[in-house]
Amino acid sequence: MANIVYLLLTLLTITTFATRCLATTYTVGDSMGWDISTDVDSWAKDKHFVVGDVLLFQFSSSHSVAEVNRDSYQGCNTTNVLQPSSSNGSTTFALTKPGDRYFVCGNRLHCYAGMKLHVVVDGKAAEGPVAAAPEPQAGGDSTTTTTATTTTATTTTTPTTTTTTTNTPSKNKKPSSLVPNSVVSVPTGLKSFVFVGFTCILSWII
Repeated sequence: MANIVYLLLTLLTITTFATRCLATTYTVGDSMGWDISTDVDSWAKDKHFVVGDVLLFQFSSSHSVAEVNRDSYQGCNTTNVLQPSSSNGSTTFALTKPGDRYFVCGNRLHCYAGMKLHVVVDGKAAEGPVAAAPEPQAGGDSTTTTTATTTTATTTTTPTTTTTTTNTPSKNKKPSSLVPNSVVSVPTGLKSFVFVGFTCILSWII
């Protein structure tokens, strides 16, 4: 039993030590510190706070810092505090649990002027750097994109004109070709009759 307890304590110590080594200590306001002229909202905007990180407040003797709840933060109530105000010029707050944390200056007028801080602590503990994903090597698989080309066939229809020819009798044709043969033969017989008659009369006179 004693060995199990010793093993658990050892693991807890190692875990705590590793977390502290990976944790980040943030100096609020950076070089400007915790001051009424510092835009702490802009300072905290690009920060990612996780469990195990530490906030370091550095300020002059005219300021102080205290942790409060949300309502006291919004109303700058400096009497109802979660952790007493500190005015020794340097105070740290460990972010031991996830959630919202609120801090204000002990001078209420300074709090109204913007000297208050709200941070959101991520529940995921601090971790070591994550290895970057390997870059694809040259000569690897390549993706070929095939573009299908659609060809549209255009058919041209040519209209067909039909010409009808009507045969008209020619004016140069002889009239005899249009008259029956029986009619044409009549004048020929008449000429023979006249000729015979004329011959007879001539013979009688002589």
